[in-house]
Amino acid sequence: MSEHNPFPDEGNTGHIWDDNLRELSNPPPNWWMMAWYASIAFIIGYVVIYPAIPMFDSYNKGDVVEGGVIQGGITKGVTGWTAIGEYKAALAEVEAVRKPYEDKIVAMSAKEILADEGLSTYVEHSGKVIFGDNCAACHGTGGAGNVGYPVLADDDWLYGGTIEQIQATITTGKKGMMTAHAATLSDAEIDTLANYVVGLSEGQSDEKGKALFQSKACFACHGMNAKGMAALGSANLTDGIWRFDEADKLASAKRTIAHGVNAPGNAETRNAEMPSFKDKLSEADIKKMAVYVYKFGGGK
Repeated sequence: MSEHNPFPDEGNTGHIWDDNLRELSNPPPNWWMMAWYASIAFIIGYVVIYPAIPMFDSYNKGDVVEGGVIQGGITKGVTGWTAIGEYKAALAEVEAVRKPYEDKIVAMSAKEILADEGLSTYVEHSGKVIFGDNCAACHGTGGAGNVGYPVLADDDWLYGGTIEQIQATITTGKKGMMTAHAATLSDAEIDTLANYVVGLSEGQSDEKGKALFQSKACFACHGMNAKGMAALGSANLTDGIWRFDEADKLASAKRTIAHGVNAPGNAETRNAEMPSFKDKLSEADIKKMAVYVYKFGGGK
């Protein structure tokens, strides 16, 4: 602060630097003061109308009761409104709309739900959320599949594609196994079988590969016609659907033949397991998933 004030009648605060730069004490403009008082009035009004000053346990308040809500906090507001109360009231309205459908789902089988047009449409919409939370990470949005995980929108089903079989798969899970043949087949035999399998998927066949397929008892799991067996979860080798590495079918076939799928003690085996959702989803939600997956278009 300067001891000498060269502007004694200016109304400055006495804070002067370099005999010229100074701090003035002019009052704020009227519009600014009006906005200031209006903001104070707004705060007071807000505290009166809405809950504003919370307590430490306020987060767990707001349960819906008859015509109002239980609130926490010091100031509860004259309207009885809370954000969590509004959320729970809205949720209760949604659940009231869903209840007739949900009650039917509990009482009906998945096949009966599928046959009920209105209920089936409801499941098609509500099941989308459950599928997204639990299934889409592996099977892709809309059941389009990912590398190593089955496509759910085609007609290729390892364990069967009826509504009952789909429900059973979701409920109990599946973990099939293909034996690793690296120790029992020569490299030449693996090449022959791999070429035979790739040829089958392209509508071709060769007698040498077919003879080896039969002599090594591959038909015991994949069937004499190589179309697989749902009871064993063995793959259909005659279609163009590849679960693993479709970009290089021959290399993929060689690896699977040599190292198998879920083969114990083989570090290079394919790992493929469908987990059980019995303890994760309710029975009603499992029915929804079965119907939802079936309606992708691949169900039989």
